[in-house]
Amino acid sequence: MAISTTIPGFVIRAASETDVPVILSFIKKLAAYERLGHEVVATEERLRESLFGARTTAEVAIGYFEGKPVGFVLFFHNYSTFLAKPGLYIEDLFVDEAHRRRGFGRALLLHVARLAGERQCGRLEWAVLDWNEPAINFYKKVGAVAMDEWTVFRVTGTALEKLAAA
Repeated sequence: MAISTTIPGFVIRAASETDVPVILSFIKKLAAYERLGHEVVATEERLRESLFGARTTAEVAIGYFEGKPVGFVLFFHNYSTFLAKPGLYIEDLFVDEAHRRRGFGRALLLHVARLAGERQCGRLEWAVLDWNEPAINFYKKVGAVAMDEWTVFRVTGTALEKLAAA
């Protein structure tokens, strides 16, 4: 189902399995923008399984301008024990460079915020690279607050394998 926005010619719809190549393309473009292209090991097969397989772990919405995909948002549920409520976490929000500053990113963010409201979530969260001033300024304009007192930790690859085997 396509969701109309207040931007003429721009609609947002939930991704389907046939959108996997488009999703992977957006992921690669985002990684290149973030100077992390070398870290992308995602494949269409992995995305298909995790987004549309037996146990889905995330959701994607794609923004279309005049019928062409120009941006996406990938998100999933998390949980706040302090609130005793689910939340939504945005893993990726990206709009093609040629289509930025038209309100498409804001519309995709609002789409997820509305879903959070409908699902009675207590939080909507995401991370941003500390050097990405355009994104930081955008997020502040929509009322987001930086959680400077928190530090993100991550275990991946061989370190995750060692930890899991301990």
